[in-house]
Amino acid sequence: MRVIPPGIKNILDKWNIRGLVILSLVFQTSLIFLAPLRKRTSKKLLTVALWTAYLLADWTANYAVAQITKNQGKEPEPGDPPKNKKLLALWAPFLLLHLGGPDTITALALEDNALWARHLFGLVSQALAGVYAVVQSMENELWPPILLLFITGVIKYTERTRALYAACLDKFKDRMLKPPDTGPNYAKLMEEYASRKDSNLPTDIVLIKEPDKHERPPKLVRPDRKYLTNLEIVQYGFKFFNTFKGLVVDLIFSFRERDESRDFFKELQPEEALRIIESELGFLYESMYTKTAILQTTPGTLSRIIAFGSLLSSFFVFHRRPLKSVEFHGADVVITYTLFIIGIALELASIVMFLLSDWTFAVLRKLKDDPVEKKSYIDSFLDRLLAFRKPRWTEHKCEGNRTHEVLTTPFLLRRWSGAIYGFNFIGYCLKAKVSRIHRKKQRNVLSEFLCDSVVSMFDYVMRSIKMLAGWIKNVNRSTRIVIKKWSKKNLMIRCTVYPLYIVFFSVIPWIFGKLWGYIDRIFSVKSHLDQFRFVSSEPLTMNQWEFIFNELKHKSDFAETPEIAKKVSSARGEWALRDTKVVEVERLMRYVENVDYDQSLLLWHIATELCFQEEEEKKKVMNRSGESCDDREFSKIVSDYMMYLLIMQPKLMSEVAGIGTIRFRDTLAEAERFFKGRHSKNRRDMRGASKTVLSVCNDIEPMNVKGDRSKSVLFDASMLAKELQRLDESGGSDDGADGKWRVLSKVWVELLSYAASHCEATEHVAQLSRGGELLNFVWLLMAHFGLADQFQINKGDARAKLVVGFKQCSRKL
Repeated sequence: MRVIPPGIKNILDKWNIRGLVILSLVFQTSLIFLAPLRKRTSKKLLTVALWTAYLLADWTANYAVAQITKNQGKEPEPGDPPKNKKLLALWAPFLLLHLGGPDTITALALEDNALWARHLFGLVSQALAGVYAVVQSMENELWPPILLLFITGVIKYTERTRALYAACLDKFKDRMLKPPDTGPNYAKLMEEYASRKDSNLPTDIVLIKEPDKHERPPKLVRPDRKYLTNLEIVQYGFKFFNTFKGLVVDLIFSFRERDESRDFFKELQPEEALRIIESELGFLYESMYTKTAILQTTPGTLSRIIAFGSLLSSFFVFHRRPLKSVEFHGADVVITYTLFIIGIALELASIVMFLLSDWTFAVLRKLKDDPVEKKSYIDSFLDRLLAFRKPRWTEHKCEGNRTHEVLTTPFLLRRWSGAIYGFNFIGYCLKAKVSRIHRKKQRNVLSEFLCDSVVSMFDYVMRSIKMLAGWIKNVNRSTRIVIKKWSKKNLMIRCTVYPLYIVFFSVIPWIFGKLWGYIDRIFSVKSHLDQFRFVSSEPLTMNQWEFIFNELKHKSDFAETPEIAKKVSSARGEWALRDTKVVEVERLMRYVENVDYDQSLLLWHIATELCFQEEEEKKKVMNRSGESCDDREFSKIVSDYMMYLLIMQPKLMSEVAGIGTIRFRDTLAEAERFFKGRHSKNRRDMRGASKTVLSVCNDIEPMNVKGDRSKSVLFDASMLAKELQRLDESGGSDDGADGKWRVLSKVWVELLSYAASHCEATEHVAQLSRGGELLNFVWLLMAHFGLADQFQINKGDARAKLVVGFKQCSRKL
């Protein structure tokens, strides 16, 4: 019995190789255009599409080569042209070319770079397989285009292997290490010292130090203009990328490099610093995930010229061959032309991307030694081209007729996602929609409305399913009790109805429940659904970045030594509280000093939300200054963002998360029980729920009532919120500013910077391939201001002088 009908089997036999070759070409085309988009967004749909194309591209090419090799050993089918196999042998180097992959993606994840040896083995094996396929069709008149295509394919595959090798973290670190420093010739100097001492000569060793850290190196002079040009932004980004890329592999830097960067960034406008860091992170992404770093070298450029020239030559040689339609099958000729034409078009597109990349501009035009030197025509032209990628800011009206500049760079011109995601604890407890504070563009209102409608509909369906499941569970429980009573009285029911009921209404639902549990554990279905339903998005605003920049800039003034820098970067709110000069600082200090970081995050997040909802209800903010409103909105956005990182991005917070998941679950369970008891859970009213939490008496601390077995911090956060509210009632800080929201905004910057500095560098780099995060920018900004652990070299070389009597014999140390 044949499973596949003969007609379909014949079609598959004739078109399997053709279909695989076309499919391989489709995957390559999709990769070259989809891959650059992943650094601009973190959308799951794009991630899934790119992941599928990346994995299937190699599999399809490998399988197609195997099929071509297998086909070469078969006898020709009746009706096939006699030389058709020789044309199929031409497709083998095309598939090797496809295995080389596009320039826009070499690694899907950072871990792929460590597999460079596997790709090297694949290069050798696939080249041998292609040669074997050609050898089987000996006396092939198409050997000139095949040979030229082999040159192109080998070069492309070699480029990919070299890119993976160069981006492997071990090799990346090896290339950055300086030559070994043996230090002074201690043995020789001590021999001379001992010989003179034995001769009873007055001898001593004097160590003359180099200028210490307080003697600054020459400053990196910025142009004497109000703003840097677009080209200068890229040039400075490339310069600092080459300096600070050692952060990825935990290398240390000298005080000279720290001072040069810190002095330069202190003179920048906040937007200029943002753009330079954008450019730096872009260079880091390209060096880790693309072929850009390889192609920008002289050997890489020459190899690309040779590869493209070989591809063009192969096409012309094949095109000039007469009688192709007679010697080969017509469909195969069309496919071959398609492979050539699309392959050449993709190479041209890659060349255009290569020429218009920031890396090309930075390498082509170096930074000028004299900042006041007049710009050349080339500089002006490149500056105009880079102006298209300049961040766009749009004024957005908020409550109180205030305006904020919101980042609204078009999607194809972005260097990162530009979004600040948020996850709200109370909103998640109540399954309520969290309203956005800012919207990117007015013309996106329709798309946002449609998206919100889809989310609302999905949320309604999920709640309906949950309610239905609860209703079925209650009915099932009641029915089971009734049937169990009947079965005790009636033997027939006990032998028939009761077993059927147990099987169909108890065992089968239990099996489906277990199956769903396994599926959820393997694929994290619930986590993805929660991310779709409860994660909000806010665009970055100019005032938010300015506040973060100015806070870190202020902290950098104190970080003169590595010890102080480490202390400042390790602050989790205590530095900010003391800096605000709040009278009740000691009452707030216990919420940051005596708690773990994950506990502090959850405490301050819930307290911020309680304060935010309280003022939403009273509308106090409408009568206050714009600055306090900025602090209020900033605190709310960063609070939700940090909770998003803790719950939805655990890898980024793995170094500081602690038992954050346990605390979150315990607090969630207590909040759900509390809201259910107060009939607030089904209302999805965040303001009313917040008011209910604040109404609970906190005269006695929760730990003194419940003990420390439960890790819930719900009512500890309520106590913190009340302490913060007292700041306004008591007049706030000494200078009369809005104490509560100013304190919260400063504390949240410190909590954010602590997470950024304690996140593994490899996780920062990994996040660049998923759209990037504000956390990555804060991490690099802290490094530029010297607020990092890597600046540990305080002293450089020195000179030791061997002093004998009144004569000095110097030896370099």
